[in-house]
Amino acid sequence: MHHHTANITALIAAPLILAAASAFGGEGVEVNVTNDGTEDLIVTVYDDSIGPNAVVLAHAHINGFTTVPVSLSPNASGHAHVSWTAISTDANFRKCGHADSVELGDSASLTVHVDSTCNTSG
Repeated sequence: MHHHTANITALIAAPLILAAASAFGGEGVEVNVTNDGTEDLIVTVYDDSIGPNAVVLAHAHINGFTTVPVSLSPNASGHAHVSWTAISTDANFRKCGHADSVELGDSASLTVHVDSTCNTSG
């Protein structure tokens, strides 16, 4: 009997959890991260509205001309502030790219690319 009651409770709770998730999910800033080149990239995106190290997309392999959706936290003006880094997957001719504190609105597109040599000092 206890097992049957647990199943009924789960069935009743599931719609409530989904409703709460959709209510909170509508508060984010939805952005499309797009690789605007032919090279495959490894991309990390940071949500600077939360803090400097708040990763929302970690080391994602994004093929050339591919888009990946992410949800970001809005700041007081309703925009998201993001930073990103990218590195090419070609081990023989490594290239890097980055941008700091880009402000984006809902449904915006964030283009990522590699257009410079990577800093190898450290």
